[in-house]
Amino acid sequence: MSDLQLSLLVIGAVVVCAVYLYNWLQERSYHRRIQQAFGKAHDDVLLKAGVESALADGRLEPLIVPAEEGHEDLRVPAVPEGGVPAHDFDPILDFVCEIDADGPIADAALGDLASKLASCGKPVRISGFDPQSGSWSGLDRGEGAGCTRLRVALQLVNRAGPVSSAQLAAFCDVVKSCSERMSAAVTCPEVGPALKRARDLDVFCAGVDVAIGVNVVAEGGGMFSGAKIRELAQEAGFKLEPDGVFHFHDERRGTLFTLDNHEPAPFLPERIRALSTKGLTLLLDVPRAAAGAEVLDRMIEIANGFAETLGGRLVDDNRAALSDSGIAAIKDQVRTIRATMEAQGFPPGGTRALRLFSG
Repeated sequence: MSDLQLSLLVIGAVVVCAVYLYNWLQERSYHRRIQQAFGKAHDDVLLKAGVESALADGRLEPLIVPAEEGHEDLRVPAVPEGGVPAHDFDPILDFVCEIDADGPIADAALGDLASKLASCGKPVRISGFDPQSGSWSGLDRGEGAGCTRLRVALQLVNRAGPVSSAQLAAFCDVVKSCSERMSAAVTCPEVGPALKRARDLDVFCAGVDVAIGVNVVAEGGGMFSGAKIRELAQEAGFKLEPDGVFHFHDERRGTLFTLDNHEPAPFLPERIRALSTKGLTLLLDVPRAAAGAEVLDRMIEIANGFAETLGGRLVDDNRAALSDSGIAAIKDQVRTIRATMEAQGFPPGGTRALRLFSG
């Protein structure tokens, strides 16, 4: 083999490695943005290059991933949305233990319980019964105020996945050991059915946990000014938050969608004026948006406005132009996800959905 042939082989290998590295960095950046904006996503949610695109030829981008085969028969028992007070617990989402003491539970004992429950690995809430008022109230601040009974709940599923048998066992151990020190009786449900319910819920979540991303990229190798991006974002109603991402909020201050740098560097407040970038990414978290199709319309409207003002164009992750027909198809799939979630008793953007699709 000649020196020329050997050199060409080395150059070819370097080019292939460079392309692979670039794609890996892009995928990593995309997952970072999703996790920062909305919390940790399920592993089987697909939002990366290589899926079908919303091109002029009718392909779809981003792809709304359907539930895996065999999951269509899943039925999560429905509980009416908003049917219980905010401090109470959901019989589907929560594993609830009850503590019944002979007298008022000391704040120190309640604080010890709350502190130890924090290490169980899932969100935990405590509610207390005040015999004088005859009512239950949330005890998130760790103060019992004379309560004689407690309800302690562990959330079975969130975006980190379903509760494990070890986590559930640790939760029960903490509740029982703290109850003994309170000289109180404790009642815990069976663990087996709760673990099955958690797995079923996680399967359901994996089928509808989708983020939709669209990109605004500069034309002809140009760059977007960070100062101009911030100006346009604020005019559109975004707020730059400490995570380095612009958030577009609803009336409850929940995030509807986000605006992030298409490149790895975040939009840090102290650095954004000196920053320049080749592109922007807008992300919509479908399960957390109460009116997903309308929010998608608003997000794309803002993206188009950015593209027009900045001199960019709207593209998918493969840098192919998004078409009106492709966007319409995506909107139909967003409506399908909404219908699926509502049928199972988890309307997008509702209290239960916000709990399920949290980090």
